[in-house]
Amino acid sequence: MTQVLELQFATADGKTTSLTIDAPKPNVTAAEIQQVMETIMAKNVFVGQAGALSAIKGARIVERQVTEFEVATE
Repeated sequence: MTQVLELQFATADGKTTSLTIDAPKPNVTAAEIQQVMETIMAKNVFVGQAGALSAIKGARIVERQVTEFEVATE
């Protein structure tokens, strides 16, 4: 099963943008995530078309399971 940590931010234009981190460390805490998100905003690391990151909207771990089938290929 594949996991990503999705960090959700509000932008200066009032839109929502997300940053994803592949394979987050096991047992990451909400406090650690909060600290990283605050640092990203304070350092103004990412600025996109919708403007600078202006607020934290949320964070979540997204799990995805992929099942591959062997099929004939040309």
